[in-house]
Amino acid sequence: MKNKSNSRREFLKKTSLGSLGTALGISAASVPAFADQTFDTSAHSVSAETLHLKPRYHRWHVNAGDEWLEKNTGYNQLDWNIPVSQCALVLLDVWSRHYLKEPNDRAEKIINEKYAPLLKKCRESGMAIIHAPSPQVAVKHPNWIKLISEEELYPRQDVWPPKEFRGLSGPYKNYRRPFEPREIEIQQMVNPHLIHPAAMPKEGEAVIATGEEMHRYCKQKGILFLFMAGFNTNACMITRDYGALQMNYRGYQVSVIRDCTTGMENKQTQAELRQTNGALLFFEMFGQYTVTSDEIVSGFSGKV
Repeated sequence: MKNKSNSRREFLKKTSLGSLGTALGISAASVPAFADQTFDTSAHSVSAETLHLKPRYHRWHVNAGDEWLEKNTGYNQLDWNIPVSQCALVLLDVWSRHYLKEPNDRAEKIINEKYAPLLKKCRESGMAIIHAPSPQVAVKHPNWIKLISEEELYPRQDVWPPKEFRGLSGPYKNYRRPFEPREIEIQQMVNPHLIHPAAMPKEGEAVIATGEEMHRYCKQKGILFLFMAGFNTNACMITRDYGALQMNYRGYQVSVIRDCTTGMENKQTQAELRQTNGALLFFEMFGQYTVTSDEIVSGFSGKV
């Protein structure tokens, strides 16, 4: 019988995407088929402008001579020089407000102090800007690129689980969470979701509604590297089909801009932003990277 310790170490030797799939119960067969298709990148122009970055990730390995302990693992960095024409800055769910005061205030500070110089520099340097403000917002924006059909945008749901179970209605209504009396107040505060004024799309910048649409746009433009900023770190950045995890599954190199995001905390985690930092560490542990906005701003070669 194979030693359990050896089995775990075999896990550590796998690729980052494979490790993530193993950890989350995702098999190689579940990765989209197009991830294995060849694509002629020479069909796209590669600009002289490059971006020099050292994306950070968490090593599942320990140094020679160290014991295989969690406390002996740590961060490492790569050294990238990549064509700006193959990069995109993705602004994910950058809405104008949050109903909770603290994440709203943190986001406002981030947008004003970090987004503004980052967006300005990326635009000046010719990097593609992709706005992903949620499907219901995207489809109403004049910059929506419309690379998916209505049937793809609103796919028919499978017959299983049953419709009543998915909606927890009828015989399943007793499994619902209790109605929150202030829910209507929340909806009045946040609806309609609007893009923050400081992150409004400019002419020619793509607005996408789904992860599949983002993939099709990136394929058209020859984009391979995605730098993601937006909210919330432990919610939409993880769960959206155009978020960091799903776009990594599709084969893109994804870096979350760690000073351009914040999560939703509670009274136990808020002081140290443990939800935010934990989500960032999750990305760094399982196939993605993180960088800072200052690193991007200073990393352009200036050869536009």
